[in-house]
Amino acid sequence: ACGGGAGLAAVYNVPLGGALFTAEILLGSMNLPVILPALACSGIATAVAWLYLPQHATYVDIPSYPFAFRLLAWAVPAGLVIGVFAAGWVRLIGWVSHHRARDAWAIGAPLAAFAVLAVIALRYPQLDGNGKGMAHDAFLGLGSLGLLAALSVLKPFVTALCLSSGASGGLFTPTMSTGAVLGGFLGLTWGYLWPGSPVGAYAMIGAAAMIGAGMQAPLAALALVLELTHSGFALMVPMAVATVIATAMTRWIDG
Repeated sequence: ACGGGAGLAAVYNVPLGGALFTAEILLGSMNLPVILPALACSGIATAVAWLYLPQHATYVDIPSYPFAFRLLAWAVPAGLVIGVFAAGWVRLIGWVSHHRARDAWAIGAPLAAFAVLAVIALRYPQLDGNGKGMAHDAFLGLGSLGLLAALSVLKPFVTALCLSSGASGGLFTPTMSTGAVLGGFLGLTWGYLWPGSPVGAYAMIGAAAMIGAGMQAPLAALALVLELTHSGFALMVPMAVATVIATAMTRWIDG
């Protein structure tokens, strides 16, 4: 478990997030005999990775968005919506994992799935890859209401489609990027009622809430968003509220 968290920490330059990933997700325990070796392994792995990998944040040039009470008020309904969305996402991944293409179907299914993705990506090129670029744009506040709404639906769809075809891939960045664009969409909608806050702030809160709910790891989610962006500290209160509510909602739905 420490090795798994340290791998995450080294690749994404997130030593605290990697340690909490070990404790909350891989072991489900936050006691001292778990945290100490987890922190040590993640810290050492991150430092060693600096011999080759850059030391800056994975998502660079993210502004330090200021706190506003409109963000705190938005975090409550947004947490509920994201929690329900995350529960559906977890169930979808569970279903496609159980019904993955096998035997002779595993030869042609990836070709068909990637062909569908290629056609959709002609209109939405942000869907290519694991979603890092999509999340980065959302954190910067880029994207219209229609684009963010479309990406919120299409990213989970194409990710599940590719996984169901038998292709392999991770879920951390697709989950976070989905939360970012969903948060941006909900934030833009909220802006019609109470304008003033930048879309990027809503996207960062949404990303943390989606990770926390989808992986049932609120502490790791908060640490990961802060470390991945080297920003968002002023948003900690609404981010924590949205993450707690989303995680609790998903847990209430699925146990």
